[in-house]
Amino acid sequence: MPSAPQSAGPEDLSAPESFEGDYRPSASDAGAGTPEDSKPRALFHPHAADPHIRLEPLQLDFLMRLADALNTTLDLNTLMHRVADLVRAVIDYRIFAILLINDRTHELWMRFQTGHTPEVAAMRIKLGRGVIGQAALHRKSILVEDVRTLDNYIDANPNVRSELAVPLIVKNKVIGVLDIESEMPGYFTQDHQRLLELTASRIGVAVENARLYTRVSRQAQTLTVLHEISREITSILDLDDLLERIGQLLKRVIDFQMFTILLWNDRTEQFEHRFSTRYGERVPRSRDVRLGVGIIGAAAQDRAPVLSPDVRNDPRYIAENPETRAELAVPLIYKSKVIGVIDLEHTKVNYYNEDHQRTLTTLAAQIATSIVNARLYQRIFEDEQRMERDLEMARQVQLRLLPSAPPRTARAEIAASFEPARSIGGDVYDFLSYDTNRTVLALGDVSGKAAPAALYAALVSGILRSLAPQRLGPAELLAALNDQLQERKLDSQYVTMLMALWDDEAQTIHIANAGSVQPLQVYRTSTSLTDALEVHTIEAEGFPLGLFPNASYDEHTLPMQSGDLAVFFSDGIVDAQNSRGEMFGSERLALILKHHPTATDSAQSAVDAILEAVRTFRSGTDHFDDETIVVLRAL
Repeated sequence: MPSAPQSAGPEDLSAPESFEGDYRPSASDAGAGTPEDSKPRALFHPHAADPHIRLEPLQLDFLMRLADALNTTLDLNTLMHRVADLVRAVIDYRIFAILLINDRTHELWMRFQTGHTPEVAAMRIKLGRGVIGQAALHRKSILVEDVRTLDNYIDANPNVRSELAVPLIVKNKVIGVLDIESEMPGYFTQDHQRLLELTASRIGVAVENARLYTRVSRQAQTLTVLHEISREITSILDLDDLLERIGQLLKRVIDFQMFTILLWNDRTEQFEHRFSTRYGERVPRSRDVRLGVGIIGAAAQDRAPVLSPDVRNDPRYIAENPETRAELAVPLIYKSKVIGVIDLEHTKVNYYNEDHQRTLTTLAAQIATSIVNARLYQRIFEDEQRMERDLEMARQVQLRLLPSAPPRTARAEIAASFEPARSIGGDVYDFLSYDTNRTVLALGDVSGKAAPAALYAALVSGILRSLAPQRLGPAELLAALNDQLQERKLDSQYVTMLMALWDDEAQTIHIANAGSVQPLQVYRTSTSLTDALEVHTIEAEGFPLGLFPNASYDEHTLPMQSGDLAVFFSDGIVDAQNSRGEMFGSERLALILKHHPTATDSAQSAVDAILEAVRTFRSGTDHFDDETIVVLRAL
């Protein structure tokens, strides 16, 4: 080894310009200078006519620069470039690579390289194969002056003659290999070997720190994405849309090629393909999976993820996709029950790793919850649709039970209106014609609302019509109806009812009340000079029907003059509320009948005036009770 060269004189050889990222030894690192000012420093090994290898003593200042270069970045790519520059600062290489060990496959792969072809860069080297594999396996550096003399040499580049491979060891564990190659025999020396051995430990620690930082950063990013995914999928209640969106969002954290969600069918006791994509396109799959069959069935049966690096070597795999190599199946568990399996496939061997498995397992719990919620919503939606259809049918039936039109008499006109609070209601009215002179008007309000009330109203209407041939008076008719309801008694179910009998010949109305709102009579006073209208409450009372046996009812007879009104209405009219919680009330109803300009023109005018006033009073507030009106006007 030649003696250290002397430094050039300050007038003849100026110091090189320094710049950020230059990790070559400074001029002061070269040692003592030569007395010859014009002679350049001997920086290279003199073993070749065109030397390429620097053999300057490694000074403390250079080690400090090395440490500074490695410790000032946690980005793995930046670190690899800096390492390459640092090695080039002391060894003028042409072919360079840093290979890291895959802990799962125990293979070395090139994390960074320069000078290699793409085919070589894509190679995977098993431990013990070639110079690099031997260095990693035996945990020591290997210097080969001529690779042609080795039996197990991997002839990836036929032009390579010499090679130096140094393992990167951190905490007594080999994490990779630093490898440099030359096309010249004997290009590398033992000084270079010792130099790289010295720097390899520092490089290994820096690489491991950068990898740890990368993993932590990736995990933080993954958790952020998982949070966004969880938040979004919980807002989707349509099952088909949810499954499609799960595939789209999952692509952000795992770059799969084939994606399938299977859901358990309790009836067939199999997992059914519910949603599948293949290279981004949705595809139909009809083959169902039994519990314990295949990788998917095994994941469900074991209630644990199944990661198959190479399905060709997995006896559980069912060859549905010939190009599949790697598969990851994770069960979807909700409240200790497997409701499905999410399955990912890829054409590359060893594509999925433990990070993918952890990510998908973490997300699987939220996916399972979202699927259960979507299926529950779908079931509720279908039930609501079915109920809506049933209610519409019930509404049509109820409307058929009501009179299609009021009866016509010679000396009176009748109008009626029924507006249920829901699709169907508990109010009921009917007209019974005894003969040409006598007509019964009935208005009832069943306790409760909606379907139960409507069914009970239908029962009341049927019994009422069955009693019509007896041609009973209002009080007797209420008593008979009460007796019939007692025979078909339902707990907490009753009906209030007004019963009136109009005698067209006598022009009188007979009224009996079974707990309903007291009706009103509108008439003109004969003593008034202005012919003013008066509104009188008909004081008829009685027990509701269906509550007490053997009930009897009083009957009131009122004469009617031409233009007089008898107004029957359910409590939904007077109990109507506005936005301030105020009730419409009987007094406001009486004022409408007394002062409305057209309320007494006809029976229909009276009905329209009342309904218009109630709607105006509510001002858009939904009515919570059925609203029924029956008006008789004497002619």
